[in-house]
This record gives sequence, C-alpha cells and structure tokens, in this order.
Amino acid sequence: MKRKTIIRDISWLSFNARVLQEAADLTVPLRERIKFLGIFSNNMDEFFRVRVATLKRMIEFSGRTKVNMHLEVAPDKILDEIQTIVLQQQSAFSIIWESIRKELEKEKIFLVNEKQLNKEEQKFVQTFFEEEVRSNIIPLMVESIPQFPYLRDKSIFLGVVLSKKDATMKRKYALIEIPSKTLGRFVILPEVNPGETRIILLEDVVRYNLRSIFAYFGYDKYESWIFKVTRDAEMDIDNDISTTLIQKIEKGLKNRRKGKPVRFVYDKEMDDGLLEYLIKRLNLTKKGNLIPGGRIHNFRHFMDFPDVFSKKGQRKKPFMHPLLVKSPRVTDVMLEQDVMLHFPYHSFNPVIDMLREAAIDPNVTAIKITAYRLASNSKVINALINAVRNGKHVTVMLELRARFDEEANLEWKERLEDEGVKVLIGIPNLKVHAKLCLIKKRLNNRTIHYGFVSTGNLNERTSTVYGDHCLLTSNRNIMADVNRIFTYLEKRKDTAQLKFCKTLIPCPTSLRKELIKMINKEIKIAKSKKPAAITLKMNSVSDEELINKIYDAATAGVAVKLIVRGIYCILSDNKKFKKQITAISIIDEYLEHARVFIFHNGGKEKVYISSADWMVRNLDHRVEVTCPVLDLSIQKELKDILDIQLSDNVKARWLDNDLSNDYKKDKSQKKVRAQIEIYNYLNQKNLKNIELQTQTATETIPEIVAIP
Repeated sequence: MKRKTIIRDISWLSFNARVLQEAADLTVPLRERIKFLGIFSNNMDEFFRVRVATLKRMIEFSGRTKVNMHLEVAPDKILDEIQTIVLQQQSAFSIIWESIRKELEKEKIFLVNEKQLNKEEQKFVQTFFEEEVRSNIIPLMVESIPQFPYLRDKSIFLGVVLSKKDATMKRKYALIEIPSKTLGRFVILPEVNPGETRIILLEDVVRYNLRSIFAYFGYDKYESWIFKVTRDAEMDIDNDISTTLIQKIEKGLKNRRKGKPVRFVYDKEMDDGLLEYLIKRLNLTKKGNLIPGGRIHNFRHFMDFPDVFSKKGQRKKPFMHPLLVKSPRVTDVMLEQDVMLHFPYHSFNPVIDMLREAAIDPNVTAIKITAYRLASNSKVINALINAVRNGKHVTVMLELRARFDEEANLEWKERLEDEGVKVLIGIPNLKVHAKLCLIKKRLNNRTIHYGFVSTGNLNERTSTVYGDHCLLTSNRNIMADVNRIFTYLEKRKDTAQLKFCKTLIPCPTSLRKELIKMINKEIKIAKSKKPAAITLKMNSVSDEELINKIYDAATAGVAVKLIVRGIYCILSDNKKFKKQITAISIIDEYLEHARVFIFHNGGKEKVYISSADWMVRNLDHRVEVTCPVLDLSIQKELKDILDIQLSDNVKARWLDNDLSNDYKKDKSQKKVRAQIEIYNYLNQKNLKNIELQTQTATETIPEIVAIP
C-alpha cells in the first residue's frame, strides 16, 4: 500500500542532511561550518537515543496488546532504511570534515595528533597529562573484570591493545574513558611559529602517554582507537502509585544511564580482535547500528571549537524593541498596548525586566510562570526568587520531564522550594509545554493581570540563537484564559476545565478541533471560487489527521504555504491538488523555532502564535497554548516576517516528495537571505520609531526666551 505521508524518522534524517549542507557551504564562515558539524553530530546522537531506540522497542513490543506508543507499520524496515541513510551521511560528513581541515590549515590552524608533535610540544603534552589528565582517568583492564563495565552514553572511549613487538606476551585489551566533560576536548599547544595555532584533542594527549599509563605491565607496543556507545534514552516512568513523580523521574534517570545500546560508532581502522570483543561484550549484532567512521568521534564537542580564527563572526547584536526604548519601565508600556518581541533580533532583556519590575512593585501580589528549559544561570529564576523575598506569591510550573533537562529541573525545583516558591511539577500523562506568565497587580482597588504568551523557552541563552515570538500583553481576554490555565495546572483536575478558555486555544482539548474547523472553512471558501489561503510556520508536521486535512485543502484549491524547519511528513507534490503546496525549510545561523498559523478567513485574517507543533505528542499529550494576535500592527509585522521567509532564495530548501533538499534558487530576483532581511526590517522600524520619538520630544521643548 502506497504511503500517504513521508515516514517521520526518514524525514528527520533529511532535516539533519540540511544541517550537514550548512557545514559544506563554502559561503558559511569556517567556525560556523565546524559548529554545524557539531550540531549534526549532536542531533544524530539524540536521534539514536530517542527515535531509533523507540523503533527497537516497537519491534520488541510487537504482538502485545497494550503499548503506550504510536506504532509504525514496519519498524524493522524503517531501521534498515535508517542504517543505509546514516552510513551515507557519515561518508558525506567525513568528506566535509577533510575539506574543513584543509581550510583550517590555510588559516594556519592545525589539528595535530600525538605523532605530529615537536619536542617542545611533547614536553608540554607530557606535563599537561601528569598535572591535569592522569587523575581524571581510570584505565580498565577489561578482560580481567568479570562483568563488563558500564560505558556511559555521551562519552568517548579509547580502546587499547597492549602487545609485545616480539610477540612473547599475550595481547591485552584496555579501555579508557576520555574526561572531556571535565577538561574539555581541545588543548591549545604552545605557539612555536608566530601566527600559527596548533591544537591537539584530549584523547591524543592520552594516546601519547599510553606507555606511561600501562608501564606496570611491561608491554612495548600500544595501539588505540576511539569509539562511543549510544544508549536508549527513553525514560520509563512506572505506574507504582506508592512512589511520587519525583521518585519515578529519579529512578528513570538511573535506568536511562544503563539503557540498551542502540548504536556503536567506531574507528574503521580498529583492530579486528578488539572490535569483535567489544561487539560481543556489549551484546550487539550486525543489526545493532554499527557505524564505522574516522579517527575522531563525538563531534558534538566541535560546537565549542576554540575561537582561534583571525576572521571573527559578524553576528549582529539584538536590539531593544522600539516601543521599549524610551520607557523606563516595560510594565508601563504593556499596560497600554501589546508588544511582540521577535527573538533573536529583539533583546530578551524586557522579559527579565518585566519580572524584575514585578518583583519590587509594591502593588504586585503574585507571579505565575511555566518553565520547560532554563538557562544554567537563569536570570528568570533569580528575578522570581527576588519576588518571593519581596513578599510576592510566586508559582512556577516546572516540567520535570523535559527530555534531557530532567536532572537540571530537579535541581531547580529544590532551589526554588528552598526560597519559598510554590513549585508545580507536572500532570500525569501530560507534559506542560506552554510558555506562559501571569502577573497580578492591585491598582485603584482592582486587580489587573498582565504577562506573556511565547512560542519558545524562558531561556536568555538560547534566545540569542532561537527564532521565537513572545507577546507581552495585558489584554483582559487573553490574560483571563492564562489565569484559567494556571488554575487548571494548580488544581490538576479534568482537562475539560481547559475548554472554558474563550480566547486562547489550548491542547490537548481544543487545538486539533479548532485547526480542522479553520481548515474546513478555507476549503468551503475555495469551493465557492473565492480566495482561500493557509500559511503555517512550525518546527515539525507529522500528525496524519491534520496532514490529510491539508491534502483536502490543496485539492479544493486553497493556497497552502508552509515553513517547516525539521520533520515534514507531507507529500507536497500531487497531481490532484488544484493548488500545489509550497513548502520550504530554512536552515541558517539562527534556529527557526517559532510556530505561527495564518488563515485567510474570507479576508478577515486569523493570526496565531503557538507553542505547539503539528505532532500527535503536542496536540494530544501536552498542555500547549495557541494565542490569537489581535493587534493589527503586530499581525502585519508577523505576516511581513513570514513573507520574507517565503521569499528566501539563499538558505531555503524545497520540501518535496523525494527529500532532495534542493536549494530554492531564483537567479532572476535579488538574493533574499531571510534572517538578514528580517533583522534589517525590524531594525529599520526601530530606527524610524526612535527618530519619531526624538522629533516629538524636540517639538515639545519650550522656546527659550532671552532675558533683557
């Protein structure tokens, strides 16, 4: 039977191929190209830890009656296809890396190994090892250990073969975990030639000192190869009613560390005997995603490649929103009108300032906020703690099950509660992914509400690289619904309470139904020969019910335009469509993270921002919020931004049925690189507003009359 959608996991690999394209793009600055290799590697790690692990579970659970997952029809065939694509991408990755190495050498930046050191560097590496590294490694003679040691995910290991050149002693195998988490991956060597930078990787520092490490055994030949193990990272939350959610998560974290291996990546030059030994001891098979690669692994560390480049990046700094430039208080502006911040172009500081102002405002009585992923030294949390110390009632909905942030969020919970913050820790079977803030203030004997609804996390660090929209508002209808959602989160009763929202559209109760309703309306309008259009921007589209509605819309003649960064399961090309679906993906310097939905609605456009992608997990298994944009000027701003993105012919790729990732080139028109054009568009508005405010201020200055 012919599929009506692209397989989700194959689509995801196509997305990661777009990331790899950026690493191959010669117009991208060299340091950024290296960073994209790191992002590609990190993405692939997570893909195996989550998606491949899930497919393996599907095979394991096939035939059982109760399975808490969305089952694929043929997970074994999907795994075979994944293996083929991953090996192809690994080959492309190696070619790109070699190309980048040559470019580095042109800039007099050399990545050297333990065999390429001069005498001065040899002394440095030996001293560095003795002073910094030796105390951080534990060599394991694995053949002497009855139970094979647990090999940590995200770590890299050196597999060592010890032997005698004259073969008088039996070979031995040893393992060393490289302490890159503690010491970093890159060691800059002392400068020998002016203007030349030489860097050695930490594992090569260890390699150089193998003789010293294993001197006790009397061998004289040491060979070593890097490998890593990727493990199933799915967290099993058991149904034991006698344990709390926190205890379940803590148990899940411990179990995750010992998850089944789902990938084994190794140096293709590895000794055959050692390779066979490791595969056997790790209980892997040839179907266990064995990925041969080059000498270097865990390229995710290359996202932090040392900044030793003579040409520095040209990333422009975020600027203040024009409505907030002249105002001493963010709150004053918000109480007068809606403000939409567009990250990373606009500064994140107004969000922090709003919370800081609330923390010291004697009229503010309470602050409520959701948190999913926080910065490591969160200014948001600091502002909330300050609010508690100033006598405010502070409530934080902290999602403990935010994948790979569980441990950090457990620590935040403890710190917040120590300070007197009321911490909500989630709802059974539902993740809270909505980005909301509610501030209550007493003013003239009445309570007013203000806050924000956002598409992205409250994270000042990622706000400089993630493209998101944040609506600062005191709109009574919006804030009334935000209040209703927090009431639900606090009382944690039936989700039917969310249906009382009149302006916001929450998940899991309403969004799917409302989206279908709005798509149906566009279909009805198109069938009556009137203009009908849907423009959508998201991270991922995989929900089959909504995809089928998009097919119905295109068949009826609705103009459908999509901007989707990641997973895209729609088959865009179909002869039955009266109007072909236009779909692009933009991969560039910033990560496109926002969700925006626009429906033509017979000329009375409906414009929304949302925290939800069109995936089953978002629509049916998370608390999400979709918010209408009611201010006409902000509506226009959002539409202008999406129009700029749809015009991109530099970083946009077509999303077609063949997953070809062809660039959207248009030689007849001027080059449009959306992220640069959006910066210029918003900054121009900023400059015009500042100029207007300056003129107004000048006109109001009273004339100075000379005293006779």
